[in-house]
Amino acid sequence: MQVIRRAHLVVAWAFVAGVVLQVFLAGRGVFESSLRFKDHAGWGYMLGMVVLLLFVLAAVGRLGRRQVLYALGLWGLIALQSVFVAIRTDYPIVAALHPLNGFAIFFVGIAMAREAWAAREVGQRVETTSTEPATGTATQ
Repeated sequence: MQVIRRAHLVVAWAFVAGVVLQVFLAGRGVFESSLRFKDHAGWGYMLGMVVLLLFVLAAVGRLGRRQVLYALGLWGLIALQSVFVAIRTDYPIVAALHPLNGFAIFFVGIAMAREAWAAREVGQRVETTSTEPATGTATQ
């Protein structure tokens, strides 16, 4: 379980870094060439796969309901990104929520990764405490 917990932690922070890269790729599409939006779209779909991996790791590793819900929420937010792009010609005012939803993805990703980090620290303390011999005297 410890390996899965660590893998989840690494993948969660990699996801957050991937969202930052996603913003950079959008900037390239705006300032370099509109053809670069293909990179932005492709990387977005890759991030969706990373979220599915996070879900599997959280479920298999029994990392708690919150980690599973974070992954499901992120998957929903990423799916919503594609909806915003699909409706851009018919409902441009709604499609304009695409970058705001990107912020939501970023902050939920950070919350997931921070909680995974905190759970790692708690897990280490429990392991350290449980392996120490029990004595009746306090040490200073």
